[in-house]
Amino acid sequence: MELYRPAHLGLGAGRRAAFWLYAASLLTLIAGTEVPTPLYVRYRAHFDLSATALTLLFATYALALIPSLLVFGRLADRFGRRGVVVLGLLAATAAAVVLAGAGTVGWLFAGRALQGVAVGAATGAATAALVELEPAGDRARAARYAAMAVAGGGAGGPLLGGLLAEYAPAPSALSYLLVAALQLALTAGLLVAGGVVPAVRTARARRPGVPAAIRLPFAQVGLTVFTCWSVGALYTSVVPSYAEALLATDNLALLGAVAFVMLATAAAAQFVFRRMPAHRAQVAGLVLLAAGLVALVVAFPTGSLPWLLASAVTDGAGLGLAFLGAQTQLNHIAPPSRRAELAAAFSVCLYLGVALPVLGVGVLADASSLFTAVLWFAVGTGALGLLTAAWITRTAPARLPTPAPPA
Repeated sequence: MELYRPAHLGLGAGRRAAFWLYAASLLTLIAGTEVPTPLYVRYRAHFDLSATALTLLFATYALALIPSLLVFGRLADRFGRRGVVVLGLLAATAAAVVLAGAGTVGWLFAGRALQGVAVGAATGAATAALVELEPAGDRARAARYAAMAVAGGGAGGPLLGGLLAEYAPAPSALSYLLVAALQLALTAGLLVAGGVVPAVRTARARRPGVPAAIRLPFAQVGLTVFTCWSVGALYTSVVPSYAEALLATDNLALLGAVAFVMLATAAAAQFVFRRMPAHRAQVAGLVLLAAGLVALVVAFPTGSLPWLLASAVTDGAGLGLAFLGAQTQLNHIAPPSRRAELAAAFSVCLYLGVALPVLGVGVLADASSLFTAVLWFAVGTGALGLLTAAWITRTAPARLPTPAPPA
């Protein structure tokens, strides 16, 4: 069991420091995976990639992440959170170095796969640690910070990547190296911080699964997070190319800014509506996602920047609300001894949403056009979101708890 705590830190101070270090680690890990967002336009031109190849490069991260989540989710419950998160940060640092020096498509795929392993190792453990280290024991507040770290990292990555790629030296490397330096600093911080979460030792390792008593609410949050992050993935993979054609520009800072607006709005929505009950946040978010996809489709034939920005803001608000509601509900229903395992299962749903629909968009874009692919994505994902919202509305209010007011 992890019981180390430096003598110079009190228990309360150690817990607070560890809480913020885990939150910063989660934010930085996600930011690193989104740094390539504006660079995909450059990779496509430099390596002559088809839409299918480009979306496969994006999705490689998620496809490598899912088995990593299933393995490390169990290890974090059995052996403790800190070591697993540190391992993830070190793997993410290595991935950033590989991507910074990538001179062939093969190295790009290798770097993205290593990013997936890194985030898969750390995500469930870091999310569980936030719940267990929250100073006041407020699970709803822990959920808010976990959701805001993911959305904030997602927003910061494209902005950082776009600005440095457009205006700084070493455009394809500098942003990766900066993220690598931050991840090394956080690794050092976690190794010396107090407030370490003890491991929850079980009699034997289990295959990952969802307890029967919570399968229905877990299915609802799983569908919610699948839907909202499939939209998030569209903005961080395909929409830069969509915006390039729509706006007739190759300015990487501008193309990265579209994803930034979407994900920054998600983080802002989570803060503004942090007191909204979990089921209402999910329903409102899913409805907003469908509306934002309509605006995204309208933007292309009209060539309208205002419609594109309206879609980014609306889908961002929808993603933020839906993800926050789902994360809050997961924290309420997860048994303590299986919290990291269930956080990993939740993230599997998230990353299936990241990988599969976007791959379909790439294949369809090569077979027809990018606009047609985005149109069919909007129809299918919007319908899934509205059906899930209707299901939650019919079944959830009597059972889903309301998050406590912020401390």
